[in-house]
Amino acid sequence: MLRVKRVYTPPEDTDGIRVLVDRLWPRGLSKEAARLDAWLREVAPSPELRKWFNHEPDKFAAFAERYEAELAREPAAGEMARIWQWAESGRPVTLLYAAKDEQHNHAVVLQGALMRWRTGSGSDGRDSSR
Repeated sequence: MLRVKRVYTPPEDTDGIRVLVDRLWPRGLSKEAARLDAWLREVAPSPELRKWFNHEPDKFAAFAERYEAELAREPAAGEMARIWQWAESGRPVTLLYAAKDEQHNHAVVLQGALMRWRTGSGSDGRDSSR
């Protein structure tokens, strides 16, 4: 199970494996308070894409398309495989992000891309049996 949650929301036991998927550390949050199991910077959008998007909802569809193209390349693709290894362990995996907008953010796009990638319907054509 893949969940998406703001990193500022208090951790819960049901979060399972807590993975920060932002390139930058969240402002004002201590590492102890975050209770992370991993910080995967390489799966976050590139700095150029993040700056272009600027969390503007009207750019979200174009952002999602560009971000998914980035996810198909290394090292992001390798990090996606790592996330699926954790998910296949039977524990929930919670993708954590710092953005304020809970609907228009890269973690939502990443969650969808992971689900499609794992079922073999990803845009990069990966074999889901790997």
